[in-house]
Amino acid sequence: MKITTDDNKITGLIGRGVEEVIEKESLLKKLKSGRKLRIKHGIDPTGPRIHLGRAIQFRKLRVFQELGHQVVLIIGDFTAQIGDASDKDAMRRSLSEKEIKENMKDYEHQIGKILNMRKVELRHNSEWLKKMTAKDLLAISMQFTAQQLIQRRNFKERWDAGRPIGLHELDYPLFQGYDSMAIKADVEVGGTDQVFNMLTGRDIQPMFGQPSQDVMTLKMLNGLDGRKMSTSWGNIISIIDEPNDMYGKVMSMKDESIPEYFELCTDISFEELESVKKSQANPRDIKARLAKMIVKIYHGEELAQGAENEFNKVFSEKGLPTDIPEVEIKEKSLPILDLLVLSGATFSKSEAKRLILQGGVKINGEVQNDWQKVVEIKKGMVVRAGKRKFARIK
Repeated sequence: MKITTDDNKITGLIGRGVEEVIEKESLLKKLKSGRKLRIKHGIDPTGPRIHLGRAIQFRKLRVFQELGHQVVLIIGDFTAQIGDASDKDAMRRSLSEKEIKENMKDYEHQIGKILNMRKVELRHNSEWLKKMTAKDLLAISMQFTAQQLIQRRNFKERWDAGRPIGLHELDYPLFQGYDSMAIKADVEVGGTDQVFNMLTGRDIQPMFGQPSQDVMTLKMLNGLDGRKMSTSWGNIISIIDEPNDMYGKVMSMKDESIPEYFELCTDISFEELESVKKSQANPRDIKARLAKMIVKIYHGEELAQGAENEFNKVFSEKGLPTDIPEVEIKEKSLPILDLLVLSGATFSKSEAKRLILQGGVKINGEVQNDWQKVVEIKKGMVVRAGKRKFARIK
């Protein structure tokens, strides 16, 4: 495939959704050289689903792909056993090899919704990191100081607060940097939380006679709770969420997040984006447009229209969903907390109690305020928890 050096396309590549480029002049020179670049991105399989925050990086990789460059995607099956400490205020739980394999088994299918996987060089960093000797790690470690690693913002905060920092966590940036050397990366793409790790790659490559990679950091997407979207925090919208669920989650996010979702999760033009930012329209209407657009990207036009219709039916017209999960309950009566858990409307009794106290639970359309109530079970009864969880008793 011919390498595209068009100035307008390069400007879009390094502009939209990009927080910083290190070194920008070097990257521009490479992009205009006509040489096929090796674009690195790594993902640790910490959970089974790719979320919209992660998808931002794959969408940027797709642009590199469209310009003719070689995307090298590294699945961190080795580093996931350590856990990346970036932006974490406590030690992450180490994953077993079995958990990692389970998490990553559907990754190619999910990422294939965005990238042309036939043109992706897919690697696993266990290929080289399992072969690394203590001597190899010592040689790399000698190029860095403990102060460099400890002074990372989140490590410093944990140090000052007296929270533990595992020695294994200090090795993580070294392993990610070694990945860059192993695949001879020209450019690494990642979120702003990955800056330290990606800069470590720039330092390690010259140790092996390679030029330092350029680094492109991308803006981070806020999750449903206002924090960075993260599998660890459970505040995500997955790219394989069911269309109705995906649509509903987008509609539930905070109004102030609308512009960043349009910028980072859709393909609207810069002109349209500015129009969204300046719009005086009802935020609900703007979110509806956004929700349909995102569902269309991952599920197609027909299912996006169906999700919009279903949402309007349930929330605007105060109706019930077309397909409500049916649950068989044999008891004649149950404490309401048990009913909510057994019906699948909530995950736990504590969640059920919280929703009841917030006025978020209805039975046959009637708000339930007493979390100690005993409910008489009737066939056809519809239980609703929150905005999107329904169950019908059969």
